[in-house]
Amino acid sequence: MARITVIGSSSMDLVVTSSKRPGAGETVLGDSFKTVPGGKGANQAVAAARLGADVTMVGCVGDDHLGEIILNNFKENGIHTDYVEPVTGMESGTAHIVLAEGDNSIVVVKAANDCITPAYVDRASAAIRDADIVMIQQEIPEETVVHVSQLCQEYGVPLMLNPAPARPVPPSVIERAAYITPNEHEAAILFQGMPLGEVLRRYPNKLIVTEGKAGVRYFDGEQEVVVPGYAVKAVDTTGAGDTFNGALATALAEGQSLQDSLRFANRAAALSVTKFGAQGGMPQRSDVEGSL
Repeated sequence: MARITVIGSSSMDLVVTSSKRPGAGETVLGDSFKTVPGGKGANQAVAAARLGADVTMVGCVGDDHLGEIILNNFKENGIHTDYVEPVTGMESGTAHIVLAEGDNSIVVVKAANDCITPAYVDRASAAIRDADIVMIQQEIPEETVVHVSQLCQEYGVPLMLNPAPARPVPPSVIERAAYITPNEHEAAILFQGMPLGEVLRRYPNKLIVTEGKAGVRYFDGEQEVVVPGYAVKAVDTTGAGDTFNGALATALAEGQSLQDSLRFANRAAALSVTKFGAQGGMPQRSDVEGSL
């Protein structure tokens, strides 16, 4: 069984659906409201666990009722929570999501996720050292991302960086990462002023750019390769990228080739958008293998 350690955010998603997205100063009537567990780190952990990986989560929640719900959700999905601690006097992270006009808009409040410091991560060094792959995102402090990249290099453990939300990443982190998985927007911020084709050639088999339903693009050392996506009827696109990352990490940790891993991840991501909620549509392993 693939052993994956996820270092990242946990939150509650407060999701509003509406036929129209409000503009500045505008009020519109919504259709529904739901509260569901989320956060990029938690989403990727749940995706990997449902696909058969042995997942350890490293993160922080608040000492509020939302934190209790987040912890229980991890346990229900079979995720190890030895390194997920409630922070006294701090609220749990939240994501405020509007689903409208076939897409989503999201405002993230990090709250307890800002407590995932380098010192906090050091307490989980055993989980990092023993992992087949470590996953990290950018809803946590930048210095923690840098520190984790150093630990992974020291331990010889592959690091998968999902550079979302988009912000510049130190060159040292890019060099240390085994895989980097931005979407097109994030890649433009990560490599400002550089044509995508040039960047892909600079990082063969490392830089994997997701292009939504069109699939993913990377450079295999000889040519650009596009691994196409799968056509489905989308209900909610929230969490599709996190499902992709969790699935990709699981397949790679199992020793599958990069191309096979990307096909597996594309299918998992496609299935995830057919149901409501970032985690609500995340498929089980049998769902993905059956559809492939």
